[in-house]
Amino acid sequence: MKIRMIVPALAVLALPLSACGGEDETIGPAAAPSATAQAPESALDITDPWVKTVDKGMTAAFGTITNTTDADVTIVSATTPAAPEIELHEVVGAGGEMKMQAKQGGFVVPAGGELELEPGGYHIMLMGVTEPIEPGQEVAFTLTLADQSTFEFSALAKEFNGGNESYAPGH
Repeated sequence: MKIRMIVPALAVLALPLSACGGEDETIGPAAAPSATAQAPESALDITDPWVKTVDKGMTAAFGTITNTTDADVTIVSATTPAAPEIELHEVVGAGGEMKMQAKQGGFVVPAGGELELEPGGYHIMLMGVTEPIEPGQEVAFTLTLADQSTFEFSALAKEFNGGNESYAPGH
């Protein structure tokens, strides 16, 4: 007798669920969330992104970041699955010696302009790399902007012998 009551009750409970899966999903309020679920256009673009190959330790990523908006955009941090620690770096001269250090305040990409990430200049520093990054490998990155939005890209790994500046930890 209890089973007879449960089966009709389940059928009644399933009615609202079946109404949500109709063929025409563009009618009514249910269509509104899908219209807002699209990711906004990114304020940034990147050309020629690449990362220096390494067996382990430290390496860096480079490329040209373009700001497609009419306002300055500040990159405040970055992440990648290839390294547990990552910093936005600059290379500065001190006593005739070039040293890398964290870029205080992040990278500012000027409105409608570009920021060059290059050996001997601004770059994204990967530290604590434990798995080799080999030539031809694609390395994923996510940049976080000051407004907490993100920009994702992949960089091609390639060999490079230059850019052997020393690291100034604690800066």
